[in-house]
Amino acid sequence: MRYLNLGILAHVDAGKTSLTERLLYTAGVIDKIGSVDAGNTQTDSLQLEQQRGITIKSAVASFDIGDTRINLIDTPGHPDFIAEVERVLNILDGVVLVISAVEGVQPQTRILMRALQRLHIPVVIFVNKIDRIGARSQDVLREITARLEIEVAPMGRVANIGQAIASFQSMPQTLAPGSIPLFFGSAITGAGIKELMNNLSTLLPATHNATQTTSGTIFKIDRGSRGEKIAYLSLFSGEVKPRQRVPFGKITALQVFRHGQAQAATSLTAGEIGKVWGLENARVGDTIGIASSTHFVFAPPTLEAAVTAKDDRQQGRLYASLKQLAEQDPLINLRQDDHRLYVSLYGEVQKEVIGTTLAKDFGVQVTFERTQPICIERPAGVGYAIQFLQEETNPTSATIGLRIEPGQSGSGIIFKLGAIPPRLLPLYIYKNKHSFVEHMKEYVDNALQTGPHGLQVTDCIVTMTACDYYVGDGLGKPISDTPKTTAAHFRKLTPIILKTALQQTGTTICEPICRFTLEIPNNSLSKVLPALAQLHATPHSTETRHQNCVFKGFIPSARIHDLQQQLPNLTSGEGFMEYAFERYEAQL
Repeated sequence: MRYLNLGILAHVDAGKTSLTERLLYTAGVIDKIGSVDAGNTQTDSLQLEQQRGITIKSAVASFDIGDTRINLIDTPGHPDFIAEVERVLNILDGVVLVISAVEGVQPQTRILMRALQRLHIPVVIFVNKIDRIGARSQDVLREITARLEIEVAPMGRVANIGQAIASFQSMPQTLAPGSIPLFFGSAITGAGIKELMNNLSTLLPATHNATQTTSGTIFKIDRGSRGEKIAYLSLFSGEVKPRQRVPFGKITALQVFRHGQAQAATSLTAGEIGKVWGLENARVGDTIGIASSTHFVFAPPTLEAAVTAKDDRQQGRLYASLKQLAEQDPLINLRQDDHRLYVSLYGEVQKEVIGTTLAKDFGVQVTFERTQPICIERPAGVGYAIQFLQEETNPTSATIGLRIEPGQSGSGIIFKLGAIPPRLLPLYIYKNKHSFVEHMKEYVDNALQTGPHGLQVTDCIVTMTACDYYVGDGLGKPISDTPKTTAAHFRKLTPIILKTALQQTGTTICEPICRFTLEIPNNSLSKVLPALAQLHATPHSTETRHQNCVFKGFIPSARIHDLQQQLPNLTSGEGFMEYAFERYEAQL
């Protein structure tokens, strides 16, 4: 048996879930095709997905074509749920990228294609909705080539496009090196579906069951009806079984995706995807054995909002509920200050979904404050602080000296150990120098989560310049009531030293800046340019494409939503925008 982990990706409403449904029906896995509008599709099982008609969580189904078992993974198309797509990309062998024959290439289509190219994931394009009024063939092909900057090879011919009787007839063709195979069809009528399915296992790289050392990746975390944790495991090689111990716990039960939905199984073998119970310490991205490293291809969220329970008595329950949601989506990045809880966001739809989920699944009604950009603090200069062992003001039994200074933009927090004699390092606590450095980095990272302005301090270099400890024998040190030094002393003293150093140097508040590409009709220039200026957007290049003008530039992340809201009116619905996080800049 050969295996193919196949992702279905698209811009929202291109027909991705409808295609998934049609593939399962054609393969004989389901007896009736569900409808996104009716809310009864196989993969959109969440009540919220059915109500909104969009995919929120990735879902897995399975079917066989000849000797190839295809693990089909339906992913969200809405940009607010791009993190869910990212977690899936790391386990895929190939992708069907769905593009609407009516709407053509849309912003999310371009973002997804660039991500697939960076990860070198093989792609087949399926141009959907050829039965719809307004469907195009040659125009869409030119659009795909120009906007995605790729070469495509149509695998057949379309007839009666834009009509209910539209069809697709495959034709032999040799693929030119570097070109991407492209099929036309309709997920609703079934046109082109058999032609697509017949070629999946030959155009995309299916793999054989590998029997070497066990390795795999956990790409999704869910909770069962009793609140138990369920880990979705893609196994690349080897085998796992119930009662087997892995780094995150002991497997208590297994289900494997075979011929449709998950089925109870006595083992999960290489090439398969399974649901695993018992791994209470598992997190998204964890690996079993030697698995390929996780690649992050999309920028982290640049927005956040404070959230509070409408009933003050439920604030503790709200925190526990958000912790559980953060298990399923680590980029929610739950944080807390003295008064409020904050969640990181990609957009307003995600915020609405979180609010509805908290109410329906956890019984907590919440209020969100206005969405704000996630700003950071950077050291404004060089600061230094030290406290000595047995000093009166020192609440611990340790000596720590730390210097903090600005680092490169985007470098994060870098911790270094200065020229400290090895005899002054508390190796009796941490076993070795490497372990001590790792723990100190953890203490520094935690301490810098909140700076003088209440924001994360980053893009800095922290150097440990002094260190000492007390073993309790009094040798070489005054005999007193000084307690023996423990790891807790270093953990407790680190934030005190850093706070003093930051007070000395001060910090600069920086806001996230996005790069954008804006394509608009030439006749809307006079309306768009003043709007860009008002939103503090700074175009840095322009070019003309036929009757359109293309702007590229930078805009504060906080203004993206406003531009998206205004664009349809400014361009009579013909404006096209995509954006991505670029950097942090000092706030004006």
